[in-house]
This record gives sequence, C-alpha cells and structure tokens, in this order.
Amino acid sequence: MHSLPAACRNGAPDLVISAAGEEGIPAEDLARVIARGWAVIPANPRRKHRISAIGACCRVKVNVNIGTSGVRCDTELELEKARAALANGADTLMDLSTAGDLKGIRERILSLDTPVGTVPVYEAVRRAGSAVDLDADRLFSVIREHCRQGVDFLTLHTGVNLAALDALRKDPRIMGVVSRGGVFHIARMVNTGEENPLFAEFDYLMEILLEEEVVASLGDGMRPGCHHDAERLAKTTEYLTLGMQAKRALELGVQRMIEGPGHIPLGQVSHNIRMIKELTGNAPLYLLGPLVTDIASGYDHVAAAIGGAVACMDGADFLCMVSPSEHLALPNVEEIVEGTRVCRIAAHIGDTVRKTGKDRSDRELAMAMARKDLDWERQFETALYGDVAKRIHERDGDMETCSMCGDLCAVKMVKDLLAKEDKKK
Repeated sequence: MHSLPAACRNGAPDLVISAAGEEGIPAEDLARVIARGWAVIPANPRRKHRISAIGACCRVKVNVNIGTSGVRCDTELELEKARAALANGADTLMDLSTAGDLKGIRERILSLDTPVGTVPVYEAVRRAGSAVDLDADRLFSVIREHCRQGVDFLTLHTGVNLAALDALRKDPRIMGVVSRGGVFHIARMVNTGEENPLFAEFDYLMEILLEEEVVASLGDGMRPGCHHDAERLAKTTEYLTLGMQAKRALELGVQRMIEGPGHIPLGQVSHNIRMIKELTGNAPLYLLGPLVTDIASGYDHVAAAIGGAVACMDGADFLCMVSPSEHLALPNVEEIVEGTRVCRIAAHIGDTVRKTGKDRSDRELAMAMARKDLDWERQFETALYGDVAKRIHERDGDMETCSMCGDLCAVKMVKDLLAKEDKKK
C-alpha cells in the first residue's frame, strides 16, 4: 500500500514534483504540506490525467458537478457539460449521476483528462433499491468498485452518525437535511437504529482508500440548507466528528480533505472556515459556496462566488461550482459555462490573498497597464474571459475609449494631458 503523506516525509515523489511544477513552487514545499495533511493530490494510479494539487501552497481549485438524474438522463449531454466546464476553468469534475448505466457513464467521464470524484452511496442506494435496504457490505463493495475504475476522490458522509441525528432531533432545522448522501444515511439510521457503517467502520474504509490510493473527501452531510439553520447544533456536531476523522485518516496514511457548509450568512463565513480548519488540523477544505443569501434564485452562482471568495481569505482551498439553476433544475451547458466562469473568478480572487508560487498580482498589473494605454487587445488577452469582454466592447463599434464615457474618458484625458506636459519639457 502506498501512502503519499508517508512518502513525502522522505522527500518529493515524482507525482509531487509534477504537481509542484504546475503550481510554480519548490517540490520540497509541496511534499512538506502533503506530509502534514495540509494538501492532497487526487491521482488514482489506474489512469493518467493532468494533476491538480489541492490545499496549502496551491492555487484555489474549481470543481464542477455533472451527472444524470431520473428526470434527465443523457450521457452525451453530460459529457458536453464536462468538456465545457474544463474549457472554462474547471480543475476537476464530480460525476453525481443517479440514473442510467452508472458504470458506463462513469467510464466515459473518466476518459477525460482531469481528476474525477464521485459519491458512491448514490449508486449503492440504487442497487439496494432504497436507503433503508442498503447494507454495509454493498456500500463498501461499491466504494471499492469506484476506486478500481479509476475515480480519484470520493465524497463519503462519515460524519453523519447517530450523534448528528440526535443533534438534529434536539435542535430541529427548517430544512432538515439537504445533502442527498446525508439523508440516505439518516434514513437508514432512523429505520434500523444502527450506526452509519462509514462512521462505525471508519478504519476499514480508510484501509480501502489507502490500498487503492484514492483521496477521501469527508462530506458535509449535515450542512445547513438555509441561513436560519446555520447556527443549529447538527452542523457543529458533524464538524467535531470530521475533525477527529481527519486526524485519524492522516495517522493511517490516507490523503483526505473536508467538505464545508452550504448556506451560511456572510458574517459567519470566516468563523466557520477557521473552526473547520482548526478542528481538522488544517486539512484542505472543499466548499459548495457557501451561499451567503437564500433569495438569489437564478443567481445562486453569484451568491456562492461571493461566499467562496471570502472563504478563501480564511483558508478555503477548493470551490465547487454553483450554477444559475441551483435549487431550480438540472443545469444546461450554458449554465455550466456561466457557473464555472463565475466560480473561476472567485477562485482567482482567493488566489490574490494566498501565498502561492505564481504571483497572481502580475496579471492584475498587466491589466492596469493595458487600461492605462487604452490597449484593448491587450485587455482582452489579460482578462480571465476576454471573449466576453471583446464582444461587449465591440458592440458599439471600434472605439479608442469605451462607449460609457466616450470623449469624456478620464483615462484618455489624463493620458493626453501628461503627453502635452512631456512635449513641453
């Protein structure tokens, strides 16, 4: 069994050297933070793909969720979404498919040149027929299958246990449980009275992941589904469990990251991020959002980007794209593109406050210089999404300035005034 954290205590393996090159940092620096559990590299040895390191010393990464549902099951459409996401800034993909030939769909997505994650309990419940009928053997069997098919990281709701259920009962929430994987485990515990097997047999689960060299993404099954639930007990109970599990996984040599809260008021974001980081020993943190308002339907991708950018200031490492169709429908290709781009912008903003190898301020300076010179082509080249910028600018024809100010352009006036002064000298 190969443990990357253990190997990194003795130097930088080839995988780490490659990942460090992508980040523009010394390989020994990345090896050090992986050894301490502050960064991970999702890279199942069963397939080759581009490397994305996640965590300390690394730029903020973006994940995009795709996948079929019982209402819309079109493998080719999901692949089109996946390619669109990668073309617009996604670093990883998660296949959340729940309908169709799940193994076949996963195989197609795994053929793409990117790390891929899954949520094995979805398929396990489909095979069992219901969450109540799911037994531990079937669940662990599906987990192993996903690993052996080449999946790089798995969302595993190990913190959804009887203690979290008890907290939910004692301190009820408006939205109850909004995590699909989380509610599967809740339903099973309510109906059987038995503990979640991922919690009860955590060491066995880690043994599987260590053997298969797959990253554990310890899921936030009790995340709040609305702002009014953000201060309820169940979320904090899960945080404490995930903290202990994060430390245990590292002791066992398993790479792991933590998934963070969903709907959190903006004023609580920093507190929650710092608490999760402290409890989990600074494990890489993977966030959906957080969504900092509940009433931005149709613009939830913007609300999530605001929350994500703020979260990065306090240590968030990995942002999950939220699309404009969040809470409303399965996203189409255009919504995947828009959500990915907005999330990529949030990640870039996060990078500007992180200590990473590549100086993100260089690009900001390049844009400032291009704007000073009214150099439109250079502005389009420097922008994160120059195609959009060019299309908007050219709407009013080829102009030296933008049409907002026209001949009253402050930048042009200052430029001309200074040029006149220079001529007088």
